[in-house]
Amino acid sequence: MEIFDSHTHINATEFKNDIPDVIERAKALDVTEMLVISYDDPSTERMLDLVEQYPGIYGAFGCHPESALDYDANFESKLSEVLAHPKVKALGEIGLDYHCDVPKKVQWEVFERQIELAHERQLPISIHDRDAIADCYAILKKADIAKIGGIMHSFNGDADWAEKFLDLGMELSFSGVVTFGNAKEVKQAALVTPLEHMLVETDAPYLTPMPFRGKINEPAMTRYTLEFLAKERQIAPEKLAQITTANAKKVLKIK
Repeated sequence: MEIFDSHTHINATEFKNDIPDVIERAKALDVTEMLVISYDDPSTERMLDLVEQYPGIYGAFGCHPESALDYDANFESKLSEVLAHPKVKALGEIGLDYHCDVPKKVQWEVFERQIELAHERQLPISIHDRDAIADCYAILKKADIAKIGGIMHSFNGDADWAEKFLDLGMELSFSGVVTFGNAKEVKQAALVTPLEHMLVETDAPYLTPMPFRGKINEPAMTRYTLEFLAKERQIAPEKLAQITTANAKKVLKIK
């Protein structure tokens, strides 16, 4: 089977000396494609190197809400330049994070501006939401996001919120969090998500799925999240891999 990791950071410094092995370990567990998310100059350069070197790797770039105070004309110029690359398939991760110290007003402005850019470029978005789900929903609803589509990265809401974001036209991507014993609401969200709108991811090097929680995460471990979801949804892992890979390629416009 072939699995698509819809959100990973193998461009992070944790992997800088291990990339060939990381990719080989992923392939050994049938993770053949991935979307690498960048967030600053060094990670963006590493992302671009990866997408040019490996056929199954695609990129995304955006201003993370934790960095919203750094968003200025220079950042936007760099963003526009990177988004022009043919293998950069999404603007993200962008969104809201009320766990960080950046003022909410600044986060909203930067989030809304980047959604405007995504509309201009007809690119889907990858959404980061932490402790801000209601405001994130309100901004996306106002933005008529169905016209470009996007991914709720590591979806962490309950079943009701899942249905709300699905109604907006968003895809829901599930990370290793769904395998955690204390993540009952996320598990319920995964149970109500139509298979044709479900994606899987690692968010490597974070959010390692069970039974490897506590170890560094990497794209290979998408396999364990997918197998967990397949069991919960009573579907063969091979079938779920086929569906989620097709979903990722559809929203990212990968042929």
